[in-house]
Amino acid sequence: MADEGEIKQRFSQLEAWLDERTRRLWAAAESVAHGRGGISLVARASGVSRRAIAVGLAELRKKPERSQRTRLPIRQKGGGRKKAALKDPDLLVDLEKLLEPVTRGDPQSPLRWTCKSVRNLADELRAQGHDVSHMLVAELLHEQKYSLQANRKTKEGSSHPDRNAQFEYINAKATEFLKSGQPAISVDTKKKEQIGDYKNGGCEWRPKGQPEPVQVHDFGKQKDVPYGVYDLGQNAGWVNVGTDHDTSAFAVESIRRWWNMMGREAYPEARQLLITADSGGSNGSRRRLWKLELQKLADETRLEISVCHFPPGTSKWNKIEHRLFSFITKNWRGKPLVSHEVIVNLIAATTTRTGLRVQSQLDTGKYPKGIKVGKEEFAALQMRRDTFHGEWNYAILPRSFFKDRLVTDVQ
Repeated sequence: MADEGEIKQRFSQLEAWLDERTRRLWAAAESVAHGRGGISLVARASGVSRRAIAVGLAELRKKPERSQRTRLPIRQKGGGRKKAALKDPDLLVDLEKLLEPVTRGDPQSPLRWTCKSVRNLADELRAQGHDVSHMLVAELLHEQKYSLQANRKTKEGSSHPDRNAQFEYINAKATEFLKSGQPAISVDTKKKEQIGDYKNGGCEWRPKGQPEPVQVHDFGKQKDVPYGVYDLGQNAGWVNVGTDHDTSAFAVESIRRWWNMMGREAYPEARQLLITADSGGSNGSRRRLWKLELQKLADETRLEISVCHFPPGTSKWNKIEHRLFSFITKNWRGKPLVSHEVIVNLIAATTTRTGLRVQSQLDTGKYPKGIKVGKEEFAALQMRRDTFHGEWNYAILPRSFFKDRLVTDVQ
């Protein structure tokens, strides 16, 4: 008697050419050739069920006439297992109620606060009297166009009535500056990064089975604060990596360092500077210290500094997020940020195919929190608010501008 391996080999050669009927007829003929125990032997070797082989044996005994041999149906009409939804009309209705308990079913459903896995869904359906398995639940979900989906960040909170108008205003302002050869930058603070051998999201190519070991718990005490400046006209970035607090003084110092290291050289004839920033954080539109520090910067550089803030809840539209920060994150994915030097070097090595170039520097200065700006000190700022949403759009003029005007008027 041939062994199971020989039968399996013959079946594998024929399998691609066999349909449902010819598969069971071949299996039946093979089992007859092996005599007693042939059905079990063929079933094990080919995977064809014993029941199908039995049906094939019955068909072999009938021996249809030659004229009918090519017209026999593969399966008689009405054959096969009935769909569960047809046998149990309430099954789909109850399944949908479990999936959407608030809108379609009972808000107090046991699965309201439970993971809706196919096994949990099957358990609950069985408790309601349905004869289902977790595999059947999975098939029903796919048939009803359900799929596993993650959350999507689309809600931006309350939308200001002039949200789109502010976007258009910022775009027009930036276009005006760039056409006139004046610098326009986008600024923001990247998320704080832990220093040490801690897990960093993403994957990096390494020998198979040799991931880089890192700490189990991410409880680092030391964190760096990367503050970025993205030059819209030059497609260039500057990141000031601070080791202290993320304050308005630190934010303006980062802009100052960008100007001294990159901006002054790129724009030697600059008289103005446009800054686009979020409405919150260290460069928030309501922070007095932010405006006071900008006044100091304007006095030093003799630049008229215009500022445009994005409306609340729209920080993701800030250019620096997807023109600079996203590529920095991609560049250091899977690499533990074990030291200040590693962070600075990885940031500076960030490039793109569109020509992005980045410079970075470590800032060990101290920027204490809680500094207050009095009303008189704030009133002394040379600030000019725009007619359109002056709380978002304003300019800080250098004090030397007013001194020069005063001298001219006297003469």
